[in-house]
Amino acid sequence: MVELYLIRHAIAEDRGEKWPDDTKRPLSAEGIARMRRAAKGLARLGVKFDVVLASPLVRTRQTAEIVTAAFEQRPPLVIAESLAPEGTYDDVLGDLHKHARRSRIALVGHEPNLGELAGRLAGSRRAFEFKKGAVCRIDIESIPPGHPGTLRWFLTPAILRAVRK
Repeated sequence: MVELYLIRHAIAEDRGEKWPDDTKRPLSAEGIARMRRAAKGLARLGVKFDVVLASPLVRTRQTAEIVTAAFEQRPPLVIAESLAPEGTYDDVLGDLHKHARRSRIALVGHEPNLGELAGRLAGSRRAFEFKKGAVCRIDIESIPPGHPGTLRWFLTPAILRAVRK
Protein backbone atom coordinates (compact mmCIF):
# COMPACT_ATOMS: atom_id res chain seq x y z
CA MET A 1 0.00 0.00 0.00
CA VAL A 2 1.23 3.49 -0.89
CA GLU A 3 -0.09 6.60 0.81
CA LEU A 4 -0.05 9.53 -1.63
CA TYR A 5 -0.44 13.02 -0.22
CA LEU A 6 -1.31 15.66 -2.81
CA ILE A 7 -0.58 19.21 -1.71
CA ARG A 8 -1.37 22.38 -3.63
CA HIS A 9 1.15 25.18 -3.24
CA ALA A 10 0.35 27.96 -0.78
CA ILE A 11 -0.77 31.51 -1.64
CA ALA A 12 1.72 33.13 -4.01
CA GLU A 13 2.47 36.71 -4.96
CA ASP A 14 0.04 38.16 -7.50
CA ARG A 15 0.79 37.70 -11.17
CA GLY A 16 1.83 40.84 -12.97
CA GLU A 17 4.71 43.07 -13.96
CA LYS A 18 6.61 42.32 -10.77
CA TRP A 19 6.83 38.64 -11.77
CA PRO A 20 6.98 38.49 -15.59
CA ASP A 21 8.38 34.94 -15.36
CA ASP A 22 5.62 32.99 -13.62
CA THR A 23 8.01 30.13 -12.80
CA LYS A 24 9.86 32.46 -10.42
CA ARG A 25 6.78 33.84 -8.63
CA PRO A 26 7.27 33.16 -4.90
CA LEU A 27 4.87 32.64 -2.04
CA SER A 28 3.47 35.74 -0.40
CA ALA A 29 4.24 36.49 3.25
CA GLU A 30 0.66 35.48 4.06
CA GLY A 31 1.07 32.26 2.09
CA ILE A 32 4.25 31.39 3.98
CA ALA A 33 2.68 32.06 7.38
CA ARG A 34 -0.50 30.11 6.61
CA MET A 35 1.39 27.15 5.14
CA ARG A 36 3.65 26.94 8.20
CA ARG A 37 0.58 26.63 10.40
CA ALA A 38 -1.06 24.11 8.05
CA ALA A 39 2.12 22.01 7.91
CA LYS A 40 2.23 21.93 11.71
CA GLY A 41 -1.35 20.66 11.57
CA LEU A 42 -0.25 17.81 9.31
CA ALA A 43 2.52 16.88 11.73
CA ARG A 44 0.10 17.02 14.66
CA LEU A 45 -2.21 14.60 12.83
CA GLY A 46 0.65 12.11 12.75
CA VAL A 47 1.24 12.36 9.00
CA LYS A 48 4.74 11.32 7.90
CA PHE A 49 6.43 11.37 4.52
CA ASP A 50 9.21 9.16 3.19
CA VAL A 51 9.85 11.63 0.36
CA VAL A 52 8.36 14.88 -0.94
CA LEU A 53 8.25 15.50 -4.70
CA ALA A 54 7.70 19.09 -5.83
CA SER A 55 7.24 21.01 -9.04
CA PRO A 56 10.34 23.04 -9.94
CA LEU A 57 8.43 26.34 -9.82
CA VAL A 58 9.52 28.58 -6.95
CA ARG A 59 6.15 28.68 -5.15
CA THR A 60 5.82 24.89 -5.05
CA ARG A 61 9.41 24.38 -4.01
CA GLN A 62 8.92 26.91 -1.18
CA THR A 63 5.71 25.13 -0.11
CA ALA A 64 7.52 21.79 -0.06
CA GLU A 65 10.35 23.28 2.02
CA ILE A 66 7.83 24.62 4.55
CA VAL A 67 6.10 21.24 4.74
CA THR A 68 9.33 19.27 5.25
CA ALA A 69 10.49 21.72 7.93
CA ALA A 70 7.39 20.97 10.04
CA PHE A 71 8.56 17.44 10.75
CA GLU A 72 11.10 16.36 13.33
CA GLN A 73 12.54 13.88 10.84
CA ARG A 74 12.62 15.86 7.63
CA PRO A 75 11.85 13.81 4.54
CA PRO A 76 14.03 14.32 1.48
CA LEU A 77 12.78 16.86 -1.06
CA VAL A 78 13.04 15.93 -4.75
CA ILE A 79 12.25 18.29 -7.62
CA ALA A 80 10.01 16.56 -10.16
CA GLU A 81 9.50 18.15 -13.59
CA SER A 82 6.34 16.05 -13.96
CA LEU A 83 4.61 18.22 -11.35
CA ALA A 84 5.18 21.43 -13.34
CA PRO A 85 2.04 22.83 -15.01
CA GLU A 86 2.90 21.17 -18.32
CA GLY A 87 3.46 17.74 -16.71
CA THR A 88 1.23 14.80 -17.63
CA TYR A 89 -0.31 11.93 -15.69
CA ASP A 90 2.15 9.51 -17.28
CA ASP A 91 5.07 11.79 -16.35
CA VAL A 92 3.91 11.80 -12.72
CA LEU A 93 3.60 8.01 -12.71
CA GLY A 94 7.15 7.83 -14.06
CA ASP A 95 8.44 9.97 -11.19
CA LEU A 96 6.40 7.98 -8.67
CA HIS A 97 7.87 4.76 -10.06
CA LYS A 98 11.35 6.02 -9.10
CA HIS A 99 10.12 6.02 -5.47
CA ALA A 100 8.02 2.85 -5.62
CA ARG A 101 9.77 1.39 -2.57
CA ARG A 102 8.50 4.26 -0.45
CA SER A 103 5.14 3.95 1.26
CA ARG A 104 4.33 7.62 2.06
CA ILE A 105 4.89 10.05 -0.79
CA ALA A 106 3.89 13.72 -0.91
CA LEU A 107 3.39 15.50 -4.24
CA VAL A 108 3.41 19.32 -4.21
CA GLY A 109 1.95 20.84 -7.34
CA HIS A 110 -0.45 23.17 -9.13
CA GLU A 111 -4.07 23.38 -10.17
CA PRO A 112 -5.66 22.17 -12.37
CA ASN A 113 -3.11 19.33 -12.73
CA LEU A 114 -3.22 18.29 -9.08
CA GLY A 115 -7.02 18.11 -9.03
CA GLU A 116 -7.04 16.08 -12.24
CA LEU A 117 -4.38 13.74 -10.83
CA ALA A 118 -6.34 13.26 -7.60
CA GLY A 119 -9.55 12.55 -9.46
CA ARG A 120 -7.88 10.05 -11.74
CA LEU A 121 -6.07 8.27 -8.89
CA ALA A 122 -9.31 8.00 -6.92
CA GLY A 123 -11.30 6.77 -9.92
CA SER A 124 -13.46 9.87 -10.22
CA ARG A 125 -14.70 11.17 -13.55
CA ARG A 126 -14.22 14.69 -12.23
CA ALA A 127 -11.20 16.58 -11.03
CA PHE A 128 -10.95 17.49 -7.36
CA GLU A 129 -10.76 21.18 -6.53
CA PHE A 130 -7.76 22.12 -4.40
CA LYS A 131 -7.64 25.40 -2.51
CA LYS A 132 -4.14 26.79 -2.11
CA GLY A 133 -2.50 24.82 0.69
CA ALA A 134 -5.08 22.00 0.66
CA VAL A 135 -3.96 18.39 1.17
CA CYS A 136 -5.58 15.08 0.31
CA ARG A 137 -4.52 11.51 0.97
CA ILE A 138 -5.21 8.79 -1.57
CA ASP A 139 -4.09 5.22 -0.90
CA ILE A 140 -3.12 3.08 -3.88
CA GLU A 141 -2.06 -0.55 -3.93
CA SER A 142 0.91 -0.10 -6.24
CA ILE A 143 2.78 2.22 -8.56
CA PRO A 144 1.47 2.39 -11.21
CA PRO A 145 -1.99 1.84 -9.77
CA GLY A 146 -3.80 -1.15 -11.22
CA HIS A 147 -7.19 0.17 -10.19
CA PRO A 148 -8.59 3.27 -8.46
CA GLY A 149 -7.20 4.17 -5.08
CA THR A 150 -9.13 5.12 -1.96
CA LEU A 151 -9.59 8.74 -0.92
CA ARG A 152 -8.83 8.68 2.83
CA TRP A 153 -9.28 12.37 3.51
CA PHE A 154 -9.22 15.82 1.93
CA LEU A 155 -8.45 18.77 4.21
CA THR A 156 -8.67 22.47 3.50
CA PRO A 157 -5.85 24.70 4.74
CA ALA A 158 -8.22 26.25 7.30
CA ILE A 159 -8.88 22.83 8.85
CA LEU A 160 -5.15 22.04 8.94
CA ARG A 161 -4.41 25.37 10.63
CA ALA A 162 -7.13 24.68 13.22
CA VAL A 163 -5.68 21.22 13.99
CA ARG A 164 -2.37 22.86 14.88
CA LYS A 165 -3.89 24.69 17.84
